[in-house]
Amino acid sequence: MKMRFSHLAYVLVAVLATALGTAAPPARAAESPRPISFANSVSMDQAVKMAEQRFKARVVRAEAQHDGDHTVYVLRLLNESGRVWTVRVDASSGAVL
Repeated sequence: MKMRFSHLAYVLVAVLATALGTAAPPARAAESPRPISFANSVSMDQAVKMAEQRFKARVVRAEAQHDGDHTVYVLRLLNESGRVWTVRVDASSGAVL
């Protein structure tokens, strides 16, 4: 007698295999990795320090946004009176945008 697996059985086997780490990761579309750029003249740490000194506030969140070869640091600041605002810093020049 030939045993037939239902769709649910295949799904359960896939879930168990994934949980046990034996399944291959799902295939992804071919992506070209983002090239590493050393052209930035201002690091994120430098931008944070500069913004904290300039605005007399504390940076509570920092992230880098990339648009091709251009990088902008988006900094969220909090001052002593509780005001919160966002500052954008050009990574190549250090200019506040």
